[in-house]
Amino acid sequence: MIPFTKPTVTGQEQAYITQAINGSHLSGDGPFTKKCHQWFEEKLGCQKALLTPSCTAALEMAAILIDIQPGDEVIMPSYTFVSTANAFVLRGATIVFVDIHPDTMNIDETLIEAAITSKTKAIVPVHYAGVACQMDTIMDIAERHGLFVIEDAAQAMMSTFEGRPLGTIGHIGTYSFHATKNYTSGGEGGLLIINDEQFSVRAEFIRDKGTNRKQFFRGSVDKYTWVDIGSSFLPSELQGAYLYSQLELAEDINIRRRDLWNKYYSLIKSSPLSTFVGLPEVPKYCVHNAHMFQIKLSSETERSKLIKYLKNFEIESAFHYIPLHSSNFGKQKTKFVGADIYTTSESEKLLRLPMYDSLTHSEVSSVVKAIEGFFNV
Repeated sequence: MIPFTKPTVTGQEQAYITQAINGSHLSGDGPFTKKCHQWFEEKLGCQKALLTPSCTAALEMAAILIDIQPGDEVIMPSYTFVSTANAFVLRGATIVFVDIHPDTMNIDETLIEAAITSKTKAIVPVHYAGVACQMDTIMDIAERHGLFVIEDAAQAMMSTFEGRPLGTIGHIGTYSFHATKNYTSGGEGGLLIINDEQFSVRAEFIRDKGTNRKQFFRGSVDKYTWVDIGSSFLPSELQGAYLYSQLELAEDINIRRRDLWNKYYSLIKSSPLSTFVGLPEVPKYCVHNAHMFQIKLSSETERSKLIKYLKNFEIESAFHYIPLHSSNFGKQKTKFVGADIYTTSESEKLLRLPMYDSLTHSEVSSVVKAIEGFFNV
């Protein structure tokens, strides 16, 4: 069996988790969590990095930080995970979708400006598959219209746009450490990345149930109290311990995944298969992290047949998001500005192939050979 995905494991996770259990701090912001914060702040060069229980939680914090109010509008692609939209819907916002680029599946930056109204508060680019959106254009639009930019970089740790880490270009960024991501903090987890100093202090309040407890622990106040809205956005120290074992080998993991991605690409590119399937495209301004390897088929029907065919060879593959604006709930809480030329049609053709840290070249070759069999090439 070649599964669709497996969580990344370095071998040091159990030792660090045991160390955390034997320590004196199992709740949020223990020694391992602090090591993770330091790693990200040094690696990313951001104002502040804060671990969260999930990327969903980080997005919800971002919505609070930019003070989303009922009636505000937030622009994003419909081809994304539901959390991208839910975080802002929870604060009363209307989600405004625009179409995507068919090659990268990222938001089409040239369509954003036409969707801006007096109610627009923020733009949320989603870096699909760890491939960067055109952030210079997006930031320019945001600056000219006085908007916030929240980067949903859930899939994009270790990816860059013109040399800048994704998640560090907008006012706020978010990462995911879910089990399906390149790096995990034990199955669930996320990161809030603060790039604008105005949010640094308040982010700590919101993350710690609306209290100034972190200031108390640092000795800057003599007691802590309720100072803002907030929730329990602190992850367990066990999550920090698990994640830190992966951060220590982050570059090795990144190199290994890119090698597997390149193996897929070269095998399909040099095969007659390349006339039947579309390969992923990576713009020159981006260095991606090989989060996934996806192909495009001619239709949704052909995709379904290939998924079933691969199962016969014990190979798991998967489609991805169903555009949010097509759901019943999405129709109530969102609007699509402009034509849906690519979002739905391209999402129906996309198929993700097995991709994980422990995948082998031999297994990649087996997957490609099986797809060749489907097309009789």
